[in-house]
Amino acid sequence: MDTPRDKRIGTITIIITNRASQAARVNAILGDYGDAVIGRMGLPYPARGLHIIALIVHASTDAIGALTGKLGALDGVEVKSALTRA
Repeated sequence: MDTPRDKRIGTITIIITNRASQAARVNAILGDYGDAVIGRMGLPYPARGLHIIALIVHASTDAIGALTGKLGALDGVEVKSALTRA
């Protein structure tokens, strides 16, 4: 079980280039990790055909790694994260 000291605050940026085929999968994965997400903002960028989701998370590095790994494995989805040191 994670304690507050085991958790980190961080950001995850998700860029979706193929919304038609991946939006439902992305949202399903985010729902699975809903306890880790403390903030979410989504912005369409139609001029470039992109959809951008910015997350603020508070979870263990293992949980954040699992979340970003599952998202990054999807075709047409790019993921970057940044975490606090402790």
